Amino acid sequence: MNISQLIALLNSIDVGEVDTIRAKLGQAREGCLALSQAELVAKLEEAEEALGRFDLKTYRKRVETVVARLGHLR
Repeated sequence: MNISQLIALLNSIDVGEVDTIRAKLGQAREGCLALSQAELVAKLEEAEEALGRFDLKTYRKRVETVVARLGHLR
């Protein structure tokens, strides 16, 4: 998965069942691992933990941070 695809995937996570959102976060995490972006993987893990606590503000901030940093990698 390339950077543009990762950004598109993360931006497509709006609503849905928690399991579906977690699956997409997992795909994004794998993509970041493939790009050797351990810091972004950690942010996505934080986002998933926040989602589990229903802390949507933190969840969204972490995902937005990853999207922004991926944009700088282009």
